[in-house]
Amino acid sequence: MVKTSMSHEDYLEAIVMLGGTTDVPVRSVDVANKLGVSKASVNKAISSLKEQELVVQPHYGDITLTEAGYAYGRSVFDRHRMLFDFLTKAVGIDPEVAEAEACQMEHAISDASFEKWGAFVRSLDL
Repeated sequence: MVKTSMSHEDYLEAIVMLGGTTDVPVRSVDVANKLGVSKASVNKAISSLKEQELVVQPHYGDITLTEAGYAYGRSVFDRHRMLFDFLTKAVGIDPEVAEAEACQMEHAISDASFEKWGAFVRSLDL
């Protein structure tokens, strides 16, 4: 899978978190509210994600993930959730701090490292 920017990963993750799939679209305004950005920022990011063939959106319509976009967004979301759970449950970090740190870590960790970390966390049965 070709990597995109951290910002674009956040958009894909937000779409997944809002219930977006290859069959269920989400509204731009909901993405903007979720990320705390302007609708213009969403439109700019979505244009770039369309060029990468990760989303489809008719002119000013709702946003739908492509198969690749859903897989990518789901991967980022799953990383975030696993990192958050590890930080809060295994390490005891405050949830608010863990939320922010998991968001940073989800973008930085390599696929290979994440696979090993995931296996370790699953062995802890969190």
